[in-house]
Amino acid sequence: MDSVSPAHTKPSVKSLFNDFKQLTKVGLSVSVVFTSITGYLLGAETIDYTTVLLLAIGGYLMVGASNAFNQVIEKDIDAVMQRTKNRPLPAGRMSTTTALIIATIFTIAGIAILYAINPKCALFGAISIFLYTSAYTPLKAVTPLAVFVGAIPGAIPFMLGWVAATGEFGIEAGFLFMIQFFWQFPHFWAIGWLQFEEYNKAGLHMLPMDKKDRGAIVQIIFYTCIMILMSVAPVLKVTGAFYIYPLTAVIVLLLGVLMLYYAFKLYKTQENTDARKLMLASVFYITIVPIIYVVDKFLH
Repeated sequence: MDSVSPAHTKPSVKSLFNDFKQLTKVGLSVSVVFTSITGYLLGAETIDYTTVLLLAIGGYLMVGASNAFNQVIEKDIDAVMQRTKNRPLPAGRMSTTTALIIATIFTIAGIAILYAINPKCALFGAISIFLYTSAYTPLKAVTPLAVFVGAIPGAIPFMLGWVAATGEFGIEAGFLFMIQFFWQFPHFWAIGWLQFEEYNKAGLHMLPMDKKDRGAIVQIIFYTCIMILMSVAPVLKVTGAFYIYPLTAVIVLLLGVLMLYYAFKLYKTQENTDARKLMLASVFYITIVPIIYVVDKFLH
């Protein structure tokens, strides 16, 4: 008896769920939700758990929608890269129509949920989805400046939490935005360094000046320094209600210096192994620093 071709077998619930997770990038979405909640905890005088829940769901839908739209737009590009060719769309396991329906539902539901918190949250959520899908994604195939554009929606989650807690966008939310904004450059350029050949093959411009050289690493070092300055600035009490103790500033500074160490090491060796260490150090930084800020706040 002939065996049934895999192409004609009915996909299991597990495989459909896995494709859904890949389309919406669950890991990234959860990390964004985490950052948003820490921003909320920094801004809230008392914790409203309903708001926290709405922020978590709305934030997840916002990021999931952006990722789904991104994969629709970059379906053909994903197909030529080893890292992305097995995603649901290029692999043919999901139709473009299905992905667009998911992205649209996530967009509408996400903005509506964020609006239930306050209109400013909904506005920033809408701006994030629009810039990510309509500016950053297509610009990647045109210019390295795409990373600068992409850093804007990427920096919204941290300050979105503060806006959810206070209903205001002031200097505090602005600084949270700037910390995450400048963090994106060493993080994504480290990834761009690691995936340079793949991105180059796909026609994507993810390193400064499109070159995998020390010039790119100089920019990584520069933006890491700016990120560190922004991260410790609250100790000077120039950031409104958002301030930190000197000891907290020292701890945050040391975490930034860890990133800087790997950036200088990459400058010396230009090896992918050191780019990977820098990337992992950046993930550690953006995970731990918000927690440190929250702990500091509750010690005031």
